[in-house]
Amino acid sequence: MTEDDVRQAIVNGLAEIAPECDPGALRGTDPIRRTLDIDSYDFLSLLIGLHERLGVDIPEADYGRLGTLDEMVAYVVERVAKVER
Repeated sequence: MTEDDVRQAIVNGLAEIAPECDPGALRGTDPIRRTLDIDSYDFLSLLIGLHERLGVDIPEADYGRLGTLDEMVAYVVERVAKVER
């Protein structure tokens, strides 16, 4: 799975949990929750959706590492690589 695939999976997940926003306009360094005005429940729904789509487990202790789109992509790419091995 490529970085672009992961980025698209995240953007698609954001579009599902926050259909009123435009996740395509989200820049890589923008804080996801603040920029898209999503609450902790929506954020958790996003992470559950990523787990279901990509098979990636994201422990709660790592949530702080997922503040921006770029951070989330890098984290998920790393986790997917471990799953694929």
